[in-house]
Order: sequence, then structure tokens, then C-alpha cells
Amino acid sequence: MMKKRILLCVTGGIAVYKSVALTSKLSQAGYDVKVIMTKSAMQFVTPLTFQAMSRNDVYFDTFDEKDSAKIAHIDLADWADLVVVAPATANTIGKLANGIADDMVTTTLLATTAPVWIAPAMNVHMYDHPAVKKNIDTLHAFGHRFIEPSEGFLACGYIGKGRLEEPEKIVALIHDKLSDQHMYKLKNKKILITAGPTREHVDPVRFFTNHSSGKMGYAIAEKAAQWGADVTLISGPVSLSAPENVEIVRVDTAEEMRIAVFERYREADVVIKSAAVADYRPSVQYDEKMKKQEGPMKMEFERTIDILKSLGEEKDHQVLVGFAAETQDVEYHAIKKLQSKNADIIVANNIKQEGAGFSGDTNIVTFYHRDGTKKALTLLSKEKVAEELLEEILPLVNREGQGQDVL
Repeated sequence: MMKKRILLCVTGGIAVYKSVALTSKLSQAGYDVKVIMTKSAMQFVTPLTFQAMSRNDVYFDTFDEKDSAKIAHIDLADWADLVVVAPATANTIGKLANGIADDMVTTTLLATTAPVWIAPAMNVHMYDHPAVKKNIDTLHAFGHRFIEPSEGFLACGYIGKGRLEEPEKIVALIHDKLSDQHMYKLKNKKILITAGPTREHVDPVRFFTNHSSGKMGYAIAEKAAQWGADVTLISGPVSLSAPENVEIVRVDTAEEMRIAVFERYREADVVIKSAAVADYRPSVQYDEKMKKQEGPMKMEFERTIDILKSLGEEKDHQVLVGFAAETQDVEYHAIKKLQSKNADIIVANNIKQEGAGFSGDTNIVTFYHRDGTKKALTLLSKEKVAEELLEEILPLVNREGQGQDVL
């Protein structure tokens, strides 16, 4: 592994002691680590401790330029391959979400173009506060990734979600992100991914849609790009930033998505249809806003074209992956979909199951293959589910003549 550069931003909280262990473990793993501390963090641990663990200078004052030829916070921002904020307090999360740069940490975070990972640590009620949730959602939309806190006994005496994730887990996540072990697994492969919901318009004001957040499809696109694939992401309306090194095509309706997919289908090696596409649309779309009337209203709907089925009918060499979000009889519906759509894999889940819904950061899925095999996963992050899915696809995409036999 080439020596990767980690910029660790340490903010004030009792969990700072874990950041010392994190620095030590990253250094032992061969990473080049530099640390920036807030003044509050220095109340818990001195800069000298991090200097000893990282064997690098520690930064805490925006105006303390250690090299007069460089502006420190810009130099650090450009230097990093990955920026990790651990622990991240509610205060720092709020500052970053609102573009406030009043110390060395926040100034550097606003200046960096490297991926930013945020590991919150705070009281359980603080973590659940609407303002904190809103700020986290904002940072998600900016493209920042969160390392969810774990549950357990907190320093404040409460028991709940708010503990900084263990250093060993954070190191493993970083290694998976920055190591070269997956870099060429999908090299020269063209992967087409759909994500998010569609909107079917009634009039200029109203539309029908669903709860899909697009997080699963975006996670797959990001992971496939990291594995060297040429990735095109066709996305319905979501509040997510485009993953790095991914071509993104934004659409609104089911018909727009169908057209965008088929324009690129012939060149694709793999098509992963994770989007939640509307099955029906209003038969009539009005040019002007519909006015309310007395009594009930009836509206007629018509079927949209089934994109996955159309792809299955026309595929020759492509590996075709579909998703099945169900509320009951998951296996029955997944196998039926696998057969009727001529898919190679169906990724199925029960959206009523805790941790497996649309908008969360986790999922619980089962992969159903056309050869009759299946693989059930436990509760995992959507990034990990994406990795597991690509591992299932690899043997198919590297096999001659894949995806040609209809069940």
C-alpha cells in the first residue's frame, strides 16, 4: 500500500482519548497522520500526545504558520487523501453545516476537496436534537460521510446512542476506503446504475412519488467507481451529491429514466436498477393548477413502461440486477421478479424491518440468483451492502456469455 495521508480533526469531548488510540493505530497501519485540534479538545489531551503518536506537528492555531512559505490550513486541506473528524461535537457539526470557519479545524474543513468523514460523539439527547439532525442531513447532502456512533454507556451517565465508534472499526473503514485491494476489480467495465424515486406530475404544483432517498444506488455507484469501473448513475430527484468519478444523469419521471437507461444500455456490462420507479402515472397532466372542488376527487392512472422487464427482454451480454422492496412474502416476490424480468440477481428486502427502510443509512437484504442460490445479509451499512453486491456480480461480469439464458 502506498502511504496514504489522513488528516484527523479532533474536537472537544471526553472521547478525545479514543482519537489518541485512533492516531496510534493509523500510524502503526502505515498511514501518514496529521492532527488538528480545537481549543476545547486541548482541554482533554495535550497536542504533545498526538505529536508523539503521529510523529508529526500538531496544528491548533490558524495564525501559527509553521512554514512561512505555506498557508497552513490550505496546505493541510490540499495534503489530505481523507479527512476524518473524530470526535465530532454537535458544535463543530453545526459550524460545518452552516459554513462557519472560526478556528483551524473548521477553516481547513471548508478548504479541503478530499473526502470528509465525520464521527459524532455526544450525549444521546443532543444527537437526537432536531437541529443536530438537520445539520447532519445538510452535511450528507454536501457529500460528507458519517461514521455512526455506537450505543452504550456514555460519559455523562446516560445509556444510548452517542459513543464514538471504536478506533479499530474506524481504521478498518479507512483501510477499505484507501487501500488498493479493490482498485482494479471492475477495471474497463461499464456499469449503469439507477437510483432514487421518480415523480409523476399531475399539474405544475403536484406530483406522485415515493420515499426512496437514493442512498443505496449512490453507495453502489461510489463503490463501483472505487473498484475501477466506468460508472454512469441515472438519478431521480434526491438531495445527495454525486459520488466521485461518476457520471451522473439527472431525470424526473419514469419515462425520462427509461429513455436515459436505454440510450446507454447496449454499451453497459452491468445494469443495476436500484431506483424506485413509479408503476403508474396520472393519465392526464394538467398545464394549469387544479383547483379544489366540493366532494371527493377521482383520478385515473395508466401504467408506466416496466424498465427492468424491458431490459430483460433485450439483454444479450449484460448482467442485470434488480431490486425488490417488499412488505410481505419477500422471497416469493423476489423469485417471481427474478423469473419474470429475466434478471441475474434480485436484491430484496422487507422495508418494514427496522434498519431496512428507504431513508436510513443501513439495509438488510438478500441476494437471489438465477441459478437458485441466495445469500442473506445481516444489518449492514449501505456502503457495505454495495460492496457485498459487487462481490456477487464479479463472477458474472467476468464470465463469457453471462445473462443470456432465460429462466
